[in-house]
Amino acid sequence: MIVCIAAIIVVSVFAALGGGEEDGEHKSMLEVGPRIIFRFSNGVQITESVCWAVIVAVFMMIFALLATRKLTRNPKGVQGVSELIVEFVYNFVKNTMGKHNVGFAPYIGTLFFFLILCNALGMLGQRAATADVNFAFAMGILVFFLIQINSVKSKGVKGYLTHFAEPFPFMVPIKIIEEIVFPVSLSFRLFGNILAGYIILELYMHLMGSLSDKLHFPIPFFQTILPLPVNAFFDIFEPFLQAFVFSMLTMSFIARAIVVHGHGDGHK
Repeated sequence: MIVCIAAIIVVSVFAALGGGEEDGEHKSMLEVGPRIIFRFSNGVQITESVCWAVIVAVFMMIFALLATRKLTRNPKGVQGVSELIVEFVYNFVKNTMGKHNVGFAPYIGTLFFFLILCNALGMLGQRAATADVNFAFAMGILVFFLIQINSVKSKGVKGYLTHFAEPFPFMVPIKIIEEIVFPVSLSFRLFGNILAGYIILELYMHLMGSLSDKLHFPIPFFQTILPLPVNAFFDIFEPFLQAFVFSMLTMSFIARAIVVHGHGDGHK
């Protein structure tokens, strides 16, 4: 659950440094920054994204405790579901990163399901936590440090520094920029896709509302029935898809860093 706690801490820092909507102002799903729920006198801010991240983290912890409270040889109920999840995550990581990297499974599994739940808050009528650019960037920063730390561990400090000059010394600035840009691109890919879903939903609902008004329907058929498939896509399928893409990119870059540093083929 370290990824949940770290994400909450990092997003809190970025939200505190950035601006946000004042209390009592109109709130829209299309906001890109933090929504300030409470501000302490010392300037510390509590944002909506942080609150939902805490709720999601607590939910995952409670589920983990319930699943491991009374373990039996013949799993059923919550234990059975949890064992299916664990098996899926370990196979997922092994097939993507190789057997020697299966130790990343707990992190990747937590990251994957944490993002699914944070992305799917639209099902509760709330803005997804990842629609806050600070939250998305916090997740990218976590992945960035995970890659760099494992890169240093696998090659050593000297090897890590010299690899920036491979295959030619003039590549150093380019490779440094590549490393810095990665968490930014990863964050904005997640943030942009989630926000784009809200934009499409807003436009679609406005279109359906206009159709209802033009046709003078006594029952808002266009606003209640027709949007259901679109809502299902962006509130159910899209959260899973974006969590999957984020996790896949995380695994690919970690495996690539370790492979480059002499661990062999990541899929063997």
